[in-house]
Amino acid sequence: MHKRKSWWLLIFVSLGVIIPFMAPYLMLDPDSSRVTITSKAIQYPALVTHIVFAFIALVTGFFQFVDRFHLKKPKLHRFLGRTYVGSIVISSLLSLVVVLYIDNFTKSVAFLTLTILWLFTTLKGYRKAVKRSFNEHRKWMIRSFGVTLVAVSGRIVVPVLLLAYYTLNGFTFPDGRDKMIEEVLHVNIWIGIVLNLVIVEWIILKSPKGHKN
Repeated sequence: MHKRKSWWLLIFVSLGVIIPFMAPYLMLDPDSSRVTITSKAIQYPALVTHIVFAFIALVTGFFQFVDRFHLKKPKLHRFLGRTYVGSIVISSLLSLVVVLYIDNFTKSVAFLTLTILWLFTTLKGYRKAVKRSFNEHRKWMIRSFGVTLVAVSGRIVVPVLLLAYYTLNGFTFPDGRDKMIEEVLHVNIWIGIVLNLVIVEWIILKSPKGHKN
């Protein structure tokens, strides 16, 4: 029961973080974008489509770990699994386009690393399912979903990073508030990646299924 409540809490928190972030892009207005748009013909359509498919991956990913679907409705589980994998492949390929328009090196490398990890863990998990190595499939899909959730954790840690920046600079804004926010948004994805991968590996090691061959 405790795990079920925690799972639902994670779902509500994730949707609460992602939906407000997505909202401006659903208007299909480049001027409402949260990032600077330099190409309305390539960058913006790629960005919007990337976000939409990432959201589909997030939602379908949650259902991958619901026992009722996994055990009682295997066909639905496989359908949602294929939808999850397909959404990630599409979103990742579009992310490679979006990365080309990021003008900060640290931030662009973070998103590139995230994209590579996303594709690798997901395709690895899919291959394990095809080979019917279901214990390994489960491990890799946990890793894949952990990477998917960086979209959530990378935004949740922003207030913590802002506080850390303010504290480490002697409770001052040496270069102004805008500079502080800019600096934080250059590293928040890195923090999200590290945090999620640590949590994911801890979950895999803690799980009894993680010790089976």
